[in-house]
Amino acid sequence: MSNHNELTQIYLDANATTPVLPEAASAAMAAMQTLFGNPSSSHITGLKAKDLMEQTRRRAQTLLGTGKGKLIFTSGATEGIQTSILSALIAAKPLVDAALLSADKSYCVLYGATEHKAVPESLIHWLSVLNIKAEVIAIPVDEYGILDHEFISQHAANALMICTMAVNNETGVFQDLQLLEQTIRTANPNIFWMVDCVQALGKTQLDLQTTTIDYAPFSGHKLYAPKGIGFVYIRDSAPFTPFIAGGGQESGLRSGTENLPGMAALNVIFDMLLRTSNSAFCDSQTLHNYRNQLAQTLTECFPRVVFNNSFNHSVATTLNFAVQGFSSKEIMDLFDAANIRVSSGSACSSKVTRSFVLDAMGLPAWQSESAIRMSFGPAITQAEVDAACQRIKSASQALTQSCMLLDASNDVNANNDISNKVALDGLLQLRFGASCTWVYVDQASKQALIIDPLPELQQRLDTLLQCQQLKPVAIIDTHGHADHQSGREVLANRYLPEQDCDILGWPYLAQTTSHAGEQFDAIKIGKMQLIKIPTPGHTSDSISLILRTSADDKHDSSSAQYAFCGDTILMGSLGRTNFDSSSSAALFHSLKQLKRTITSNTLICASHDYNNEFTTHLNAEMARNPLLNAVLNDQITENDFIARKAQLDSHLVDEVGSEIMCGAYVGNCDKSAIKEYDANSLNIAMNGNTALRIIDIREPHEYALNHSQGASQNVPLTRLVQFIQEHQHQKQQPWVLICRSGSRSLVAAQAMHRLGFSQVAHLKGGYALSA
Repeated sequence: MSNHNELTQIYLDANATTPVLPEAASAAMAAMQTLFGNPSSSHITGLKAKDLMEQTRRRAQTLLGTGKGKLIFTSGATEGIQTSILSALIAAKPLVDAALLSADKSYCVLYGATEHKAVPESLIHWLSVLNIKAEVIAIPVDEYGILDHEFISQHAANALMICTMAVNNETGVFQDLQLLEQTIRTANPNIFWMVDCVQALGKTQLDLQTTTIDYAPFSGHKLYAPKGIGFVYIRDSAPFTPFIAGGGQESGLRSGTENLPGMAALNVIFDMLLRTSNSAFCDSQTLHNYRNQLAQTLTECFPRVVFNNSFNHSVATTLNFAVQGFSSKEIMDLFDAANIRVSSGSACSSKVTRSFVLDAMGLPAWQSESAIRMSFGPAITQAEVDAACQRIKSASQALTQSCMLLDASNDVNANNDISNKVALDGLLQLRFGASCTWVYVDQASKQALIIDPLPELQQRLDTLLQCQQLKPVAIIDTHGHADHQSGREVLANRYLPEQDCDILGWPYLAQTTSHAGEQFDAIKIGKMQLIKIPTPGHTSDSISLILRTSADDKHDSSSAQYAFCGDTILMGSLGRTNFDSSSSAALFHSLKQLKRTITSNTLICASHDYNNEFTTHLNAEMARNPLLNAVLNDQITENDFIARKAQLDSHLVDEVGSEIMCGAYVGNCDKSAIKEYDANSLNIAMNGNTALRIIDIREPHEYALNHSQGASQNVPLTRLVQFIQEHQHQKQQPWVLICRSGSRSLVAAQAMHRLGFSQVAHLKGGYALSA
């Protein structure tokens, strides 16, 4: 699959890993091809290999100021962490054993609350393996990510070990090691102290011999060396137990044949860091200037950007930010489409994930959920920073053109070929976590309808209405929501201040119309009608909104295209009825009412989508939900329904601080085996089947930035439900869905397959693996 508008890569995820510098790669290659000897061999080739290894060690010792301390080469930071923790805990075990005999003292181990997960997980593991009874305690941090020194003072006296970071990997926040040392040693001169220095190398000055740090692990691939090489500093007075035993390499401290190519690469990196001139690495002031340039560009392009890390308390190579109104995944997808590589703590699922680091700092939930880390290495160049800033501007322009961001300036980029805004017409599904907001737009009349507006999406909706120059006809909730406040009131006060409506937003001046043999209130939006049907049960005020064609001669249920039924019917479930305002008996009759007013294939648009299924219809739900099937086929009495519904709701467990689930899952989530193509097999299929259609399901801004020339149509996930409705008569059509990585296309294909699109397939690995 070839791409239109192919963009060069802008790599800004150096805290995850870095490319190997050309000079380091050349040195590693030479160590594999010419200087390939085993350092343990006594012949000349082996001696040369050993000399290279020891030269690398000497340079590391000089760079880090190790003094009399040991410096042992490892496979990376994780091994260094294991070596440090194991050595410290084995030495501390007699203290704990003695305390158990006397029963007069208990012990703990301390680690920073923002520490890399490798540290607490390793502490828990080795405490268990060694059968050491000690509590694992996280040290709190303040809003800047600085460790609580008073807490350390209170707990260090009974601590066997304390683990801290020199520089945090998510935020770049650095600790004052000198002040920290004073706090630790005042509280407990004998405590074993490990400092994770992975992100400090090349970004801060280290002189380990002047400290009482006992252990300090480092990693090569975080600073332009290959993966699989690292090293650990061991203070000369610190206890040490080899983590790997065997052939006695590293003077018996770490067995295993040495990774000479990795050491050769590190040797070059250390040499550059020690140079005062002609080095690939930038000085501190230059790195600060680069960060300021990137920060200014982000602020200009995203006016609602918030930086999660204080620049006064973090190294210059890390920016951690969030854009209000956008999830981290949305920014990640946008930047990836622009070929900008950044990172996020969020997973690709309906559940919003958060950064435990930002949570520990006490930042607002939205910042934690929307966090993006942008990091660069100290060898970055001015040209690369300039290119990154220009690309960020292109990404922001793409958002502007798709009406997700208002133009922050009046400047027109002559080179910007995203020239026209994407006109919205039809149904749009917006989400925050598992909650859904639905927007229907009639482009011809410039009218809009908003259903179940989420407060987190207020800015997005406001931007959409302004950018598309739309006039809302109504802004309606389908019920009073227990899991969140509605965003309806704020939007209604701005766009419909004079409208007289009920508490859910339904206009009092609605007309009465006939539908499926009954009379209901209705309002017009363009050529469509929205009908309000009372469907109490989940809550006493629950309503369903039926969007139908408004042809005068057709008022039966077949005209119903969409049913916005709130939480009355959920994908794979029924709305819970154990709230104070709920009624299972009312829900029983509401389900029957819905069957009378919509068809078996009317698309049901729920307020929640817990399993990334987008939409459903009665046929699909009756096939997997026995209780719903029994109600709609008159196979169950009201009393039996009430009893079975109570049993269903008993599976719901609400936890304080967690999302309230609005329905217990009852059916199997059809994750059918979808046909998967790779780039080669898809090209063959396209050549052999002219009916095959490729659908790019990324959002319009992603598509505009970078898309395949073979994509016949862009159907973003936010418009997938409308696409399904418009193509219900083409369920045998062979569709191939494509996205960035293959994850979204697989989810969308599974959703379509569940609704009868039997020939849907997707491109495994997406564009990422198809080049």
